Amino acid sequence: MGFGWARLLASHVPSYMVDWVSSFLSERTCTLVFQGSPNTSSPVSVGTPQGSPISRLFFLLYVAPLHMSIPKGLMVSYVDDISITVASPSYRGNIHRFQRPFTTISARGRDLGISFSVPKTELIHWRTPSQRAPRSRAPILLEGHLFHPSEVVRWLGYWFTPTLSPTHHFRHRLSLAQAVFSFVRRLSSPGAGVRPFLCHRIATGLLCPILTYGADLFTPTYIALRAMNGFWRRVQRWTTNSFLSTPTSILAREACLPPIVSYCRYRRRLTALRVACAPPYANPAAARLPPSFPSLSSFSAQGSSRHLTKGLCSVYLPLDWRTKVPSPPIRKHLRVDALAHLTLTLQEGLTRFPLVLHTHPPPETNIPPPDLMRRTYRALRARARHMLLKDWAEDDPTPPYYNYPPSLAPHPFMGLRRFVAGRIHQMRAGKSYLAAHPSWSDEDPDLTCPRCKIEPETFQHAVLSCPARSWDRDLLLKEVSSLDQNSSLWTNPHLLQALGEYITTTKTAFPPDTIPEHLFPPSP
Repeated sequence: MGFGWARLLASHVPSYMVDWVSSFLSERTCTLVFQGSPNTSSPVSVGTPQGSPISRLFFLLYVAPLHMSIPKGLMVSYVDDISITVASPSYRGNIHRFQRPFTTISARGRDLGISFSVPKTELIHWRTPSQRAPRSRAPILLEGHLFHPSEVVRWLGYWFTPTLSPTHHFRHRLSLAQAVFSFVRRLSSPGAGVRPFLCHRIATGLLCPILTYGADLFTPTYIALRAMNGFWRRVQRWTTNSFLSTPTSILAREACLPPIVSYCRYRRRLTALRVACAPPYANPAAARLPPSFPSLSSFSAQGSSRHLTKGLCSVYLPLDWRTKVPSPPIRKHLRVDALAHLTLTLQEGLTRFPLVLHTHPPPETNIPPPDLMRRTYRALRARARHMLLKDWAEDDPTPPYYNYPPSLAPHPFMGLRRFVAGRIHQMRAGKSYLAAHPSWSDEDPDLTCPRCKIEPETFQHAVLSCPARSWDRDLLLKEVSSLDQNSSLWTNPHLLQALGEYITTTKTAFPPDTIPEHLFPPSP
């Protein structure tokens, strides 16, 4: 225990805080709790209480000596997972350079009483897509264990390949999302179950994070996007209870679930914003931003950490962070420069990006107050959200007859019963059981309203002007005069409830074989 207190004092922790930690961890006991267990306490002389907020902090202070600066290399860790990356002109040079940091970290670990599970080590040789030589099979020998290079390595939920291709990663994410969706879809059948706004919450809070995890680092390929879009349309259709004939652009707006392409771009923009506004001690990537980047932080990592491949002329192409990556993309630029470029559209009106500080800065530092910087950061996130809606409208335009704008928040009418809300989704989309909304199987449909035999049975006609429904309309929808996007109907809970009652009472947009015969006028 004395070694731990010395470590805290060496880390410039105040002595009174060290005394508090000593008191907190000393003379602790634990009791096993299970059926029939004796109610006795046993002393605990090692470790920290499970779930304690300070446990992770103590662990980071304890393993801090393991981290080191590697020439033309990088060492990063997450809790007890450590990754070491080195670069050289050849695979053999990589292996030789890797031996030194591994030997050093093993020796430091022995001094701290830390041992590594060497058999769990994985090796992968990175390469660029332009390299045409056969993939290296050169193994590495660590403490008597021989490790051959892997074709795929998983770290922190990311699946890495030698060329950093995103195909394998998103294929795996898609399979996970499909497995989860096969369970959650049972919560809501086409005609019953949880309400659409809860389906929307499941889609945004569960399915979308699983599907798009890694989009902040990887850009899905065309093949991966096609598979992800197919799955996402199934989720949108499940959320809205819409028909297969519904145009996909309308389906996304009705479900309030943006297309995968626009959402992945939004995720990468938020990631770039987090890096731009993070202090280097909180996010190491912030220290590797280009020196010309307009950041309030004056700290920058050494050139070898920023340019791991700078000396490799065949795989490195310097690009200014203000320069857009060419299309098709050239993967010879630094990824952090391409990430910084995504903040260019958010920089309008700013001379410097704010720093979201976790502690108050010293009084002598010449930076704005932390509260002001936090408000600026929230405003930048709101600007990124607005750009998502703009990209959504531009990338996925709807047919001329649909004039409802995209929205990330669920429509208020999605709080109605699933069956009624589905009827509204279908009529707004122009693909429903109304006579003027035929499916693709009807070659010569009759668009005339079967109730009044006067006009085509559109959404507007069925709700606002059909004479056969006038009595119910005057009783329930007297205050409704428009179905446009700016109508008060779509924001007034009482009017939406009345619309649901009107649809149920008049059997509007119901399947024809379920409508009672007395609602149709006799044939002449």
